[in-house]
Parts: sequence; structure tokens; C-alpha cells
Amino acid sequence: MDGMSLLTITVLAVFVGFEVVSKVSSTLHTPLMSGANAIHGIILVGAIIVAGQASEPWVLVVALLAVVLATANLVGGFVVTDRMLEMFRGRQRPPSDVNSGGKAGRAVEERGR
Repeated sequence: MDGMSLLTITVLAVFVGFEVVSKVSSTLHTPLMSGANAIHGIILVGAIIVAGQASEPWVLVVALLAVVLATANLVGGFVVTDRMLEMFRGRQRPPSDVNSGGKAGRAVEERGR
């Protein structure tokens, strides 16, 4: 394949990927991100294997760049997944402290007198 064909396929893949992901409902984003994180982990392992077996300097440079980018993508995916899971958790009330001077604290103090 020539360079123009590869560029055309890449651009079309970006557009199709954007359209597919934008149509996913909010409740399915977390499982989708979990699957994507698993795929990025496999890509990272493959990049490490290629970097370990590189015999030419330019292959090593490209493989190390792939390791850095795959690591950033993997960590970013986990950060986004964590933020998405925070949206589904309910708000937690702060524990009432007896000595805080609130209503519960005053009631305890009044009973003690």
C-alpha cells in the first residue's frame, strides 16, 4: 500500500471511531473504557517486547516512543474511568462529630448537665 492509501484509511478510521463512540450512552462508557484499557495494556506489552528485541537504533527509538505513548494512554484511560465511576457514586455525608458543636453535640452536652 502506498502512503496516500494508509493516510486515507487512518482518517476514515478516526471519523468512524468518533461517530461510534459518540453514539454510546453514558451508562456504557465505563465498560467501554475498561475494555479499551485492557487493549492498551496489550499494546504496551507488545511495545516492550519489540523494544527488547530491537536490533537497529531507529527501531529501538520508535519502540520506546510506542512504550511512552502506550503508557500515557493506559494511565489516562484509568484516570478517566475513575472519574466516570465517581459520577455514579452517591454523595457521602460527612460523619457527625459529637464534639463539633452541632445539634448532636449540643444534645449530648445538655443531657450531661
